[in-house]
Amino acid sequence: MSGTRSDGELLRAIAADADRRAFEELYRRYAPWLTARLRGRCADPAVVDDVVQETFLAVWRGTARYHEDTDAAGWLWRIGSRRLVDALRGDGARGRLRQALARLRHRDEASAEERVLAGVEHGDLAGALVRLSPELRAVLQATVIDGLTTREAAVLLGIPPGTVKTRAMRARKQLREELA
Repeated sequence: MSGTRSDGELLRAIAADADRRAFEELYRRYAPWLTARLRGRCADPAVVDDVVQETFLAVWRGTARYHEDTDAAGWLWRIGSRRLVDALRGDGARGRLRQALARLRHRDEASAEERVLAGVEHGDLAGALVRLSPELRAVLQATVIDGLTTREAAVLLGIPPGTVKTRAMRARKQLREELA
């Protein structure tokens, strides 16, 4: 077959025929991207590597079901982000997560996703997002952009679920006030 196969074609070949070449192509296409995105959520490279492997194992084994009308990158991100939350729920992982997030909160360099958020050019949204505190932005990023539940965001951020809800409410209120 000449040319590059679409994501849908690769995923159908993996699901129907356990096509190893299709799997390898999908892995080469998305593993670096998924790794980079997960590293924005977890500073422990060993945990990130495990999560990437578990994500692609779920694809290979067919435990994660792909639907034709779904974006492959978004689908893989949902699998990976939930696997990351599961990995961080472990006894030792929670302490590692808190340490990693503490380091990330205090660094001067903005993450790629923070730069994207700051660069949004739709009215005053970019300015309003930049003016949110890092804590409020982190909650919005986890719940709105990454689509995590309150409980999952709480685990990821190392804060109680009630705090996630409060910060999300404060962030929405602040954005409404600034955009009104």
